[in-house]
Amino acid sequence: MHDALIFTPDDVDLTRSPLRATLTEPTFVLGAFNPGFTLLPSGNLLMMVRIAEALSDPVRDGHVRSIRWTPAGYVVDAHALDHVDMADPRQFELRGRPHRMLGLTSLSWLLPVELDPTGTRVLTVHYDRAIGPAARYQDYGVEDARISRIGDRWYMTTCSVSAERHSTTLHISEDGLNYRLEGIVLDHQNKDMLLFEGLIDGAYHALTRPLGEVYFAYPPDSPWAGGPAINFARSPDALHWRPLDAPGLRARKDSLSAMKIGGGTPPILTPDGWLILYHGVETRAKVGIYRTFWAMLDRNDPARILRIADETPLLEADPNLTLPIADRLYLPTPVVFTTGIVDAGDHYIVASGEADLACRITHIDKARFA
Repeated sequence: MHDALIFTPDDVDLTRSPLRATLTEPTFVLGAFNPGFTLLPSGNLLMMVRIAEALSDPVRDGHVRSIRWTPAGYVVDAHALDHVDMADPRQFELRGRPHRMLGLTSLSWLLPVELDPTGTRVLTVHYDRAIGPAARYQDYGVEDARISRIGDRWYMTTCSVSAERHSTTLHISEDGLNYRLEGIVLDHQNKDMLLFEGLIDGAYHALTRPLGEVYFAYPPDSPWAGGPAINFARSPDALHWRPLDAPGLRARKDSLSAMKIGGGTPPILTPDGWLILYHGVETRAKVGIYRTFWAMLDRNDPARILRIADETPLLEADPNLTLPIADRLYLPTPVVFTTGIVDAGDHYIVASGEADLACRITHIDKARFA
C-alpha cells in the first residue's frame, strides 16, 4: 500500500505567495496541509492545498502580531501579550472579552498542486491559480477546501474566516482547476461542509458540522457522547441549503472519537451506498488526537446510516512520515485529517493533512470497506 507525504512546507515557494503583493514582513510556511482532492479531465489528480503562512517574527515589543487581508492589501495587527492566551500554537485567545475571541497565528490561502494519476508524483504547482482572500468575510484567510465533482462541474467548499463571520463559502469550476467564488452558502460556524458527488432525487446533498458554544446533554443511558456531530442538508441549486430533520453521525461514548467528529471526504457512491471518511477526535491535551474512520449511507436515503465503522481507525497519524521534517512539528498530539478520495479501480487514493503540516497520499484497498 502506498502511504507517503507528497507535499510539505519546504515545497512552497513563498516568493510566489499572494501575500507578497503587498506584505513586506518576512513569513514562513507553518503548514501545507488539508488538501481538497479531485480527478481532473486529463486523468491527473489535483490537490487544493491549504497554505498557512505565518510571520517569521510574530512577537515584537510586547505584542503578538497577525496578518489580515483588506481590499487595499495585507496588513499586520498587534495585540498586547498581557491580554492574550497563547496555549494553542495555531491561534491566540484574547482575555477579558464577554465572548471567546480568537486571533490566528497564520493566514491561509489555497494552492493548486497537480499530481500524476497515481498521486505519487507532483507534476505542476499552479501558483498562477492560487486562491487568496477576496472579500471582507475572508480577511483572516481561506481554509480547508473540499472538492466534489457533480455532473460536469466541480464544487469546492471552503471555510472563510473573519471578524465579521466564520462561514462556509462555495467556489465552482468548469474544468476542476480554475474556480470562481460564488459567495457564502452557510452563514454560521461550519468547518466541514462536503457535497455528495452526485444528485439524489434531483437535489444536491451535503454533510455539515455546525459548531456552537453550548450543547445539550443526551439522557444518561444514551450511547451518544454529544457535542459536534455530522448533519445532513439538501439544496435545489447548491447555493440554498435546508437541514434534514433526521440526525446524522454522532460520536459514541467510550469510542476513540468521543470528543467530536466531523466530515472528511465528500461522499462517493459505491455499490453498497455512499461511502464517507470522517475524522474522530479523542480528548487529549489542547488539540486532541485526530484519526480517520468511515461510514456507509443508504444510496436513496443518505440519512439512513447503514454502518459506522468507528471501532478501528482507517488512518492514524504516522510519525515515521514526518520524521524528515520533525523539526517543523508544532502540534502536541498526533493528527491526521482526511480531506479527499478518488476511485482508482481496485483501490481508493486518499488525501489527508498530516500533523497540520504536510499532505499525505494513501492507497487503500477497496476490500477494507467490506
